[in-house]
Amino acid sequence: MQYQTIIYQEKDGIGFVTINRPKKLNALNTECINELFDVFENIKNNEAVRVVIITGAGDKAFVAGADVEELSQLNQHTGKAKMHRGQGLFNLIENLGKPVIAAVNGFALGGGCELALACTIRLCAANAKFGQPEVNLGIIPGYGGTQRLGRLVGKGRAMEMILTGEAIDASEAYRIGLVNKVYPQEQLLTETENVARKIMTRGPLAVKAAMESINRGMEMTLAEGLNLEANLFALLCETGDGKEGMKAFLEKRPPQFHNQ
Repeated sequence: MQYQTIIYQEKDGIGFVTINRPKKLNALNTECINELFDVFENIKNNEAVRVVIITGAGDKAFVAGADVEELSQLNQHTGKAKMHRGQGLFNLIENLGKPVIAAVNGFALGGGCELALACTIRLCAANAKFGQPEVNLGIIPGYGGTQRLGRLVGKGRAMEMILTGEAIDASEAYRIGLVNKVYPQEQLLTETENVARKIMTRGPLAVKAAMESINRGMEMTLAEGLNLEANLFALLCETGDGKEGMKAFLEKRPPQFHNQ
């Protein structure tokens, strides 16, 4: 598929997704959502890709929100359908089975903040801004912001961000746990790639199982989550990678994982 709103590249096991609408501050329109669906569905089935990095074109915006012109045309029925479509995309990203790292290189507002929330890890440039300004338009976040933000930073901070509609800067995002690290703009992609490559040295089946245990466990009671964790641990004990990782540790050598 020839993409019009995104750029996709692969390099040494990393899939690089760049939202490419810099004149619109990389706002998410219907075409962009559809293209992101296509690329992430392909990545999910592509064994050559171990980790994904997603960022925005230019140095001003990661994603500055949804396309307000499109939103203004919605009614109750089309609005619900559009939100379910966006939620479906972000659910796909969150549960891809491969780490997706957001390299937030500028504004991450509205749908952009929600996209970052759906990613496995969030790294940002010092000039990044995060916010859910939908109440300023008389609407609410619809791509998962009211659900994921509170789970990540706590109910009180999520309430404040969503109800005031005010943006926070990178240092505050780091302080409240919204992002994992803050880097100078010129170092962001290099440092993000370093994190991706570090993850790629770990057991791929273990990485996938750990993400599943965390994501699914967040929706369970502690007892249910512990049972899920134990079951996934047990399955890994029977894998070649599990046996190789422990054997390599005992033999004091780097493990050779084969995703099996």
